[in-house]
Amino acid sequence: MCQKLCGNNSIHDQEPAKPGASRRQFLAVGASALGAAATFSAPASARGPAEHDDLPRHTGTGHRRYLLKGGAVLSMDPNVGDFARGDVLVQGSKIIAVGPNLHAPGATIIDARGMIVMPGFVDTHHHQYQTALRSFLSDGLLADDGLPHGEKNYLDYIHSTITPVFRPADAFIAVLASSLSQLDAGVTTVVDTSQVGHTPEHTDAVIEALQESGRRALFVYSPGAGPGNIFPNDLARLQSGYFSSSDQLLTLAMGGELFDPAFRDYWAIGRQNGLPIVTHLVGGLGQQTLIEQLDSEGLLGPDLEFIHASGISAGSWQAIADAGVNVSVAAPIEMTMRHGMPPIQAALDLGVQPSLSTDVECTMTADFFTQMRTVFTLQRALINERALAGETGLPELLTCRDVIRFATIEGARVAQLSHKIGTLTPGKEADIILLRADAINVAPLNNVPGAVVTLMDRSNVDTVIVAGRIRKWRGHLVDVHMHHLRAALEASRDYIFDAAGVERELF
Repeated sequence: MCQKLCGNNSIHDQEPAKPGASRRQFLAVGASALGAAATFSAPASARGPAEHDDLPRHTGTGHRRYLLKGGAVLSMDPNVGDFARGDVLVQGSKIIAVGPNLHAPGATIIDARGMIVMPGFVDTHHHQYQTALRSFLSDGLLADDGLPHGEKNYLDYIHSTITPVFRPADAFIAVLASSLSQLDAGVTTVVDTSQVGHTPEHTDAVIEALQESGRRALFVYSPGAGPGNIFPNDLARLQSGYFSSSDQLLTLAMGGELFDPAFRDYWAIGRQNGLPIVTHLVGGLGQQTLIEQLDSEGLLGPDLEFIHASGISAGSWQAIADAGVNVSVAAPIEMTMRHGMPPIQAALDLGVQPSLSTDVECTMTADFFTQMRTVFTLQRALINERALAGETGLPELLTCRDVIRFATIEGARVAQLSHKIGTLTPGKEADIILLRADAINVAPLNNVPGAVVTLMDRSNVDTVIVAGRIRKWRGHLVDVHMHHLRAALEASRDYIFDAAGVERELF
């Protein structure tokens, strides 16, 4: 499937095949299951848009060198600095040097003039398997909480009714499409909280899709629904089959949701295997003071990521800060779905630096310009209202650089990947994005962080690089055949709604 969707320059060139049934056999079954609309007839050698004719080949491999030259470099590393006109030298998968007027004999020159060169964005919480459900729950809430407006809600419709009907092929095409879509928007890394592990085949499908996309990901091993769910008993197979090396794009985390009575056991298994642990935390779902209890049991630590952390007690926040627990804020979702006010200021008041995440595309877009702008405007609105009310001793207003830091440095830290990504630092992996600052919605460029946060959108993402490999070039994804990808996603959507007995309302 992906050879037809993604062309002949696929992730297989970088990562070895995994044991078990061959990926090609699995993908063939998946394409068949999706029906006639997902029959991929494009020749495997077809590459895609003519705009790729000048694409530097074999990037990210061996000693291949290229120089991103003449851009406005926002390194996000204070030891490296920023440059109004600077260069970034990449060799293989790594950043070799950052600075002005770099001398790099033999390196391919990539003209970055008119662009902002910066680290790729890191999404620390995304249910990618739901891509075929995009916009379905745009007006919905998280739960039917007994208050007005809650009839159409996520827990009843998505979690309990639609998710159980997913086949492995549905999970595969959704995660592939979502990953490619976020790469197109400059989001180079994701924490995939898939929650569709109905069977080992479902779990494999998600991992295979992440591999095929060529994207960096922390895969959160999670349970699914139905009799085929064997979580957490498949952990050893996954570790040996897919995650035996630390020198790859994919890493592994343990799911252990607080609403599951056995979450303490799952956390213990994760810690025994040296895995980070990812869980949702929403005070409105009966978890307001739970963290205080877990703190008293000695169960908190920096290997934990709490998603949302909305509506929880002051004591819970103090425990999070004291234990160095990581936090992921999905501000647009939290505001629209009644999770509670995004806890940006609660975190900042205690020195907790949040990361940003997109959550569910059934309700909101997964681009990071939306995430950054929402956090930026919300925090400033809340503090500005306090100032207008006469309050003194106020917290600092967030700056554009602050929210870019949440989207890059803090995202890398929460995903346990700070040693690899998050800044343009020599020795780190080359996860880099080039943003067009000469486009009509940005020019003239007067302030780099301000342009990124307050003016840009995904149309400004010109080039995207993951581990040195160019995945988007001059505004187009590399070797992705959108017609076939879209047809497969639409076929999957039609099956899912029909199998779940849910009507799709176009208007």
